[in-house]
Amino acid sequence: MAGNREAFERFVEIFYTQKRVREAFEYLVADTYRQHNPTIPDGPAAAIEALTPKFDGSPDARFDVQRILVDGDLAMVHVRASGPGRPDAAVADIYRFEAGRIVEHWDVLQPVPERPVHNHPMF
Repeated sequence: MAGNREAFERFVEIFYTQKRVREAFEYLVADTYRQHNPTIPDGPAAAIEALTPKFDGSPDARFDVQRILVDGDLAMVHVRASGPGRPDAAVADIYRFEAGRIVEHWDVLQPVPERPVHNHPMF
């Protein structure tokens, strides 16, 4: 759906690039938001509370968007997450849309190794 792609690209810009967590969630996340990350409760308020310190509460944190995929009611963003005092990580955030709003989220995180066994880039 073109509408989901356009809305998701705007969400990604606000959330990952501008690091304005509350604004991104108010823009596109439904009140019935279901969270599959086992460390964050369901609902947009819980996600805002958990993610704000990592995003707009951490000025040196960076979330470099590598690619965005949208297929019907599913959207994914592949991100290189960087910050002081921790290794970079490859992050895949997967979202599900319903009636034009994000209603569900899954994430997969993988540390970027200092010495990979091959020269294939992670990003």
